Amino acid sequence: MDAEAVATTAPHANPVLTHADKRVLLWLIAFSFFMQMLDSTIVNTATPTIAKGMGIAPLDLRTALTSYTLALAVFIPLSSWLSDRFGTRAVFWWAILIFTLGSLLCGLAPNLWMLVAARVLQGFGGALMIPVGRLALVRGFDKSEFVDAMAFATIPGLIGPAIGPLLGGLFSEYLSWRMIFFVNLPFGLIGLVMARRFMPDFRGDPHARLDVPGFALFALGAGGLSWALEQASDHQYAQGLLFGLIAGIALAFYLRHARRADAPIVDMRLLRIRSFRIAFNGGFATRLGVGGIYFLLTLLFQVGFGYSAVVAGLLQVPQALAMLLMRFFAGTIIKYQGYRRVLLYNTAFAGILIMLFATLTSATPIWLICTQVFVYGFVMSLQYTAMNTLGFVDLAPAQASMGSSMTSTVQNLSISFGIAFASLLMALFLHGTHGGEHYITAFRATMLILGAVTVISSLMFLRLPRRAG
Repeated sequence: MDAEAVATTAPHANPVLTHADKRVLLWLIAFSFFMQMLDSTIVNTATPTIAKGMGIAPLDLRTALTSYTLALAVFIPLSSWLSDRFGTRAVFWWAILIFTLGSLLCGLAPNLWMLVAARVLQGFGGALMIPVGRLALVRGFDKSEFVDAMAFATIPGLIGPAIGPLLGGLFSEYLSWRMIFFVNLPFGLIGLVMARRFMPDFRGDPHARLDVPGFALFALGAGGLSWALEQASDHQYAQGLLFGLIAGIALAFYLRHARRADAPIVDMRLLRIRSFRIAFNGGFATRLGVGGIYFLLTLLFQVGFGYSAVVAGLLQVPQALAMLLMRFFAGTIIKYQGYRRVLLYNTAFAGILIMLFATLTSATPIWLICTQVFVYGFVMSLQYTAMNTLGFVDLAPAQASMGSSMTSTVQNLSISFGIAFASLLMALFLHGTHGGEHYITAFRATMLILGAVTVISSLMFLRLPRRAG
């Protein structure tokens, strides 16, 4: 019996999935991961071309990147309430539709701010798509199956990063950068059909009320912090300080509100669970260091080294292939080594690899660049699998929806901050100058700082029990 039939025969009860249902669900979630990962990576190699077409500096295009991830972070908390109220099937279908419409508008955007607005709409769709998919896995699979299920579901999704940078380079160099967004349209149509047919209809409390004041405070705080970093990157330090202060006040009021609300939009009480708290805080700290690496590598290859968009895209492929390869081993490594050992040592190793990127020069052989990028992708694949599953190992089924929402929120919020933080460092080291050698020098200094931040973040996992998970 497929998921459609299960939901029809038991409209008021969550379905129990058969082995066949689980297998189809895995491929559906993998397809959604593919859509989002393709979109998030295909833009990177086209960044200089888009910037040139819009008459802005390449580094200024960070706003189009951060607006997408920030929209994900801000709107993801709505996914928990919407899924409980309307069911995973309906929310997932609408998420794909909104994401596809946002992609169409991105491709039609005539200037930066229209592109940013379209990316926000696209991010709203993505904000519902990925956490709802993860929630379906949490509710459809036993805890003993979850790590392997999550690792499998992300394998096809990693095809996106494998072909995304190359497609971005090919489209921007030989066709038009607008094609990097239009390519999502056929995938979106396929996803709509698959979601209607195969997504199980999990639901929570249909009478739960939406925490509107909490959502407003959280959105103001998260958005304000990201905008503060944007202003600082443009050397508007007074405005950056002002927005940062406003954001800090909003977040302080939200924390006060969350302690009193019966059903806060982001339930900070889950942080009382040690494994979830460490995954939440450690994941944020780690992604602050690694969040902007892909963006800066693209600028280094094209602006610093003068490579074409196609070559820059090809240089990103080894990283994606390594991430794909590691997913076959990540679940086994975590099971036998444990979360504490994996996250403690792997995070520190990732930071060292980031600092090694500072050794790259225009004379570095292509094979050596590919090797460094490959090893980095291998390590980060294990890192993301461990961080993305740690938070769920001790959650009760009733906490799964909120846990999925909070995990996705902190992931995208930290990536947005990571891009903004990396751009801020680059802007400070560039001192307003442009050109290949200036980019290389600024890139080296930025990599050393980001690597050090990542190494330090490994200490966040020291408090994990040795047998966690």
